[in-house]
Amino acid sequence: MDEQLLIQQLVLGNQLAFTQLVNDYQHLVYNTVLSVLQNRDEAEDVSQEVFIQVYQSIKGFKGESKLSTWMYRIAITKSLDWERKKKRKKRFAIIESLFGTNNETVKHDPAEFHHPGVSMENKEKATLLFKAMAKLPENQKVAFTLNKVEGLSYQDIADVMQVTVASVEAYLHRAKQNLRKELSHIYQ
Repeated sequence: MDEQLLIQQLVLGNQLAFTQLVNDYQHLVYNTVLSVLQNRDEAEDVSQEVFIQVYQSIKGFKGESKLSTWMYRIAITKSLDWERKKKRKKRFAIIESLFGTNNETVKHDPAEFHHPGVSMENKEKATLLFKAMAKLPENQKVAFTLNKVEGLSYQDIADVMQVTVASVEAYLHRAKQNLRKELSHIYQ
């Protein structure tokens, strides 16, 4: 089924079309979310939220971009929202633990994250890179992830992020500079 027909069938609420959408785009969505969140369980939850939003919002899809671009945008937005929510919960948990109102310990992120697309011999380097990427400002992290992990072109990234190609170039340049600084102690 071509993209236009798939969209038409989704607008009509066709369950088979939705199943095809999930089958066609589940890896794109999951890998994008996983690259941002760096946690498999959270990536699965957020990926499901992405597909729910796509199903609920498909009638509002104007077709001004490719379906995949729109889905990348939703995946990135949901991932960043999840991260913000998680950070707020951590800050609140720390405050509660300081004042003795919460008996739970503050949970920390796992020490290591392994992206499934990284070969075994590069796992250690990738772990360090993903840790450094997690420290990047949001726009730099998104641009770098979409370009280096997902392989999107500058124009596609600009479409997903709804910015100019020049902005994408600037984000990537600054991301590379920040990553060089962050990883300089390892590669001297």
